[in-house]
Amino acid sequence: MTDGHQVLVSASILNADFSRLDRVVHKMERAGADRLHLDVMDGNFVDNITFGPDVVAAFRRLTDMPLDVHLMIAEPARYMERFIEAGPQTITFHVEADEGVARKTEAIAAIHAAGREAGLAVCPDTPVSAVDPWLDELDIIMIMSVYPGWGGQGFIPETAPKIAEARARLAAAGRGGLVHVDGGVNSKTADVVGAQGIDVCVVGSALFTRGRDASAEVDLVKARALDAFAAGVR
Repeated sequence: MTDGHQVLVSASILNADFSRLDRVVHKMERAGADRLHLDVMDGNFVDNITFGPDVVAAFRRLTDMPLDVHLMIAEPARYMERFIEAGPQTITFHVEADEGVARKTEAIAAIHAAGREAGLAVCPDTPVSAVDPWLDELDIIMIMSVYPGWGGQGFIPETAPKIAEARARLAAAGRGGLVHVDGGVNSKTADVVGAQGIDVCVVGSALFTRGRDASAEVDLVKARALDAFAAGVR
């Protein structure tokens, strides 16, 4: 029994072919992904650089799928309005970002004022308790199961218990928010995060590896995560 618990797949396009965004979107739509996960990196908070709000807006024009924007940038509040205007459903930024408590609070308030959902991400070495000052305002806690900055990394199993901890904190706050896990998640690791009660699996490399059936991978991630959750609640 899963008592109505669902597992969603948010397809990370970090390792996709950026020369044909339309093909990327249509492939994920056909595969049955529930959302698109867009990783924004500034070369400062992390070493890698990806894209900005204009590319997010391009994805918005290409699809009606919900867009999850993950800001791996040093100053999320500074650029928040531009990302809101790009049209995503959710915007998550890092609790470790350089901006202080007041600026992070302002960023979350701006997201909510626009009718969008707000989240905070925590790196592998950051305790979940770091998000406590904003628990009453969060729709999402994102557990990083790799170190942010590059796709294709292996899942860090020691991060898995943070999923259950994040669920408990959100429940205690009465927010009814969702826990996302990002990094190294695929059909081989889905049972590990599923057993902890994950809500949204961010899946990237496994969906864009040449010769791999993306639709089958989406189905397997969901099924194995749900099976592991059900086994834990019996």
